[in-house]
Amino acid sequence: MTGGHVAVVDLGYGDAGKGTIVDALCGTGPVRAVLRFNGGAQAAHNVVVPGGRHHTFAQFGSGTFHGVPTHLTRFVVVDPLALAAEAAALGNPFHLLTVDGDALLATPWHRAANRVRERRRGGGRHGSCGMGIGQTMEYALSHADAPRVADSRSPRALRRRLAAVRDRLTATHGPLDAPPLDDVLAAFTAFGATVSIVDGSHTDRLLREGPCVFEGAQGVLLDEWRGWHPYTTWSTTTFGNVAELCDSFERLGVVRTYTTRHGAGPFVTEAPLDLPERHNGVGEWQGAFRVGHFDAVAHRYAVEVAGGVDALAITHLDAPARCPELRVCTAYEAGGVRVDRIEPGPLRDLDHQARLTAMLTAARPACLHRPRDWATGIGELLDAPVRIESHGPNRTDKRYRYMPVEGAVRGTVTGAAPVLRA
Repeated sequence: MTGGHVAVVDLGYGDAGKGTIVDALCGTGPVRAVLRFNGGAQAAHNVVVPGGRHHTFAQFGSGTFHGVPTHLTRFVVVDPLALAAEAAALGNPFHLLTVDGDALLATPWHRAANRVRERRRGGGRHGSCGMGIGQTMEYALSHADAPRVADSRSPRALRRRLAAVRDRLTATHGPLDAPPLDDVLAAFTAFGATVSIVDGSHTDRLLREGPCVFEGAQGVLLDEWRGWHPYTTWSTTTFGNVAELCDSFERLGVVRTYTTRHGAGPFVTEAPLDLPERHNGVGEWQGAFRVGHFDAVAHRYAVEVAGGVDALAITHLDAPARCPELRVCTAYEAGGVRVDRIEPGPLRDLDHQARLTAMLTAARPACLHRPRDWATGIGELLDAPVRIESHGPNRTDKRYRYMPVEGAVRGTVTGAAPVLRA
């Protein structure tokens, strides 16, 4: 990797290929660390390396196969049980991991309560990974004693906090399917004795010592404040958290050549395309893995609410040749009107986002075309240069069209057609 720090953010609903892009960046030059800045164990970032080795990264950074250290910042929800399982699959590379002591801990009771709540929604499910990440975030907003990573070094205090989680969530949701408290306490204190727990100054030290890659989870169209409410995540999926940790970084947006969505929620360009998925499928909690034409309208909105991007990484560039029916959608028909821009509302206005959800649910593609050069066409539609082309899952399938330069491209989108307003 050349230049300074890079933040990798998905401009869709997740699953665009952030893991393979982070792996590629970590192989192009020295990288001091991969910093995770949102989400938690629900992340599923697939990396395939020469020889066929494959791993779905969740809490370890996607540069791990290169020996690049991972740092979990305070914005990550840490699940010690899931982390132990992932570490075992990787050969226990705990020497490559540091964790901010202020990061929240996801417990088995958070996970169980998350699943009870989603089941009770029946046909009105919001979509969930069933890992308790959102439940952990919600719990912490109303309970100052929510367990955090640093508590794992103090068994007595950790026991009190874990018991409080168990008792409060059980009182709210009824009996929860979770291990006994003593078993959870033992696992969490073992986690505290195994990992290197640091304070907030560690992030600053890493950033001073060399170029770092910020690896995002999920996608901008699922953002807690900018996504289609209520089909969203309890996480800031834009560059917002990165900006709180770092003063200067390149904003790299990732998109596929076709748009995908896992689970419920609006998906204007969904279509029965023959695009089989190797690493995603129907899940009990996430629901079906859905595919559709490239939704330039929604991805332009993502660029705009993310504050713009400096460059793009476009993945699955081998897909158009395999799927002749694949198209790019540049406008919707909504309420009898053709629109090519979704107007962002005020930040944290969930009523506005819910109105957008209703409008998008009823919208249909109005303009579909097939570009001659998919990478160039997508770059022009999103008003950003293409830095990385990915023509397959392996790091050897990557091509570099653009390298970082001074300045930034900000994705302001205008057009002659009306905008979609809530």
